[in-house]
Parts: sequence; C-alpha cells; structure tokens
Amino acid sequence: MRLDRIGFMLNKLVTDLRSKGAFVPISSDLTSSRLQYYYLMFGQDLSKLNRLIAGFDEKGIPVNTSYVDVEGGGTHYYPISIGQVALSIYHAWIDSGKKEKLKHFLQIADWFVDNRQEDIVGTYWLTEVPKPEYHVHDPWKSAFAQSRALSVLLRAWQETNNQSYLEVATGALTPFSLDIADGGVAIRRTNAEVFYEEYVADEPTRVLDGHFFSLFGLFDYIRAVDSNHPGQELAHQLFEDGVNGLVEALPKYDLGYWVRFNRCDIPGYPTFDPCTINYLQLVTVQLDVLFRITKQEVFRDYQAKFLGYLNWRNITRMYSNKFKALKDLNRI
Repeated sequence: MRLDRIGFMLNKLVTDLRSKGAFVPISSDLTSSRLQYYYLMFGQDLSKLNRLIAGFDEKGIPVNTSYVDVEGGGTHYYPISIGQVALSIYHAWIDSGKKEKLKHFLQIADWFVDNRQEDIVGTYWLTEVPKPEYHVHDPWKSAFAQSRALSVLLRAWQETNNQSYLEVATGALTPFSLDIADGGVAIRRTNAEVFYEEYVADEPTRVLDGHFFSLFGLFDYIRAVDSNHPGQELAHQLFEDGVNGLVEALPKYDLGYWVRFNRCDIPGYPTFDPCTINYLQLVTVQLDVLFRITKQEVFRDYQAKFLGYLNWRNITRMYSNKFKALKDLNRI
C-alpha cells in the first residue's frame, strides 16, 4: 500500500467523520421559471465544493488536481467541477449584485460553449483525466457534466438573452436519450431501469448522486424554457424516464444498514462499495429535493430510511466494508 494513498484516504475519512450531522440547506425556490439559486447551496468555499479544485486559470476557469490513483498528476479541466464553481459564483451574483460575479459566471458559461463536442449523438463535454477504477483511460462523457452544462447555460441565457446558450443547452439533451453503447450517457436497455451515468465506461457504473444531479439539470430545462420550444417535450420525457428509473433502482442501493455508492458492472469491481457519511447525507438531501419537485412519497420514505442509518454502529460497519472495497480497487 502506498503511503500517499493511505494519507489521502485517511484525510478523507477524518473530513467525512467531521461532516456527520451537518449539511447544506435546500433552495426555497425549486419550481419557478426564473432560475436563481441551485438546488444545493454550497457557498463560495472551493474546498467544500470539491477538494480537488486547485484554483483558476488565467481566464477564470477552475482547474482540478488529479485523483490519488491517477499516475502523472498535474491539473486538468473537469467539467463537473467547472459547472459546480460556476453555479456557486452565480449564487454570489444573486446575493451581492456585483457585476464582476456575473462577468466571471458568463466567462465559465462561455467555456462550455467553446469546449463542446458535437456529432450525431448531440452536444457533450469530455473529461480527459482517467478513471482507473472504471477502466476508463480515454476522454469520457458524463451525464453529470451534461447536467452542470445545462444548469449553467440556461442561467447564462436568462441573464443575457443570448440564444446561443439555449441552443447549446438544447443540443445537450440528446445524449440522455442514448445508451452508453450507442454513444450516449444513459443506461437504456432491456430488463434494466433507465439510469444516467456520471462516469461513462464500457459497462454500467450507476453512481447514485450523479443520476440525481442529472435529473436536476433536466428539470432546470423544463422550468426555464417555454413549453412551445422543441426541446421541452424531450426534456420532459428524459426527466420522467430518469425519475421512474430511480424509483426502480433505489431498493438496489439499500444495504439494510447503509447505502451503496454505485452498482458497477465493471469486471473486478467490488461486489458492493458503500458510500461515505458525507455522500449518504448528500443523497438524503437529493431525495428531499426530488420529493419537493415530484411529490412522490417514495422519495420522502427513502430519505427518512437512509437518515436512520446514520448511527455509529452502522458507520463502523460501513467503514470496515469501505476499506475492503478501496483495497480491492488498489486505492490504498
């Protein structure tokens, strides 16, 4: 076991334990057509947004450091984090009214316009850093990245009335309609629930929070765009598919004492990989948000059930299994 990896994971453990009992509030406005605050208000502390964010480049675009199991290190552009920081800056613009915050936000929105890929499967963004645990070594797509782009571009469109932002956002819907085997960012196949993939690999990875965030980006489109726009029907269908898929999938994440991080079909991946404390808290907030949007009681029921797992007996049991999963993945 490498000492740098052990130290990294121990630091994550300490941070995770300190997070027990505290998390972020939910926006009070989840349904109006005017997009303001995002669903989870992370504030301006970059370390809380993502501990791998290293700062900004000369154009104000956030860059990430590489994860501990990525050889070579260095910094890179990570679309999920870029969108996350953009939304945080947008919060600051709404709170303060300071024009420099809006300018910075629009610079990041322009990054999504300038760095998009477009082909037969629609508009998408690629992440170039490898994900060794999923056997991903080439640039990869992500439904979570699509979601962040949707949320950023739609807010930029509402602030500026620049139609190019809306056009790019509309193109970003299409990859949700395609299975990963066909170049999309979804699991859409016989005898499997629809699931939006945070990490697109050769086989399904099904990371739970990434699916939630994907739904939130799709719902932003439903909220913001006029009902007569040609993208509305597709956005509604994609959101409905994803909600139905989540209802079917949730029992498969329930370990009876804790929650799975993912349901991964990659050969050699651990049978189950339990999530961390912080992650479980995040999922319970996401369940609350989705209940408020859809009014489906199943989401409130699972939120209460998962919150009930937060006790020291279950936490100790979870970390025993988490350590084994990390060791099997060669991450410690």
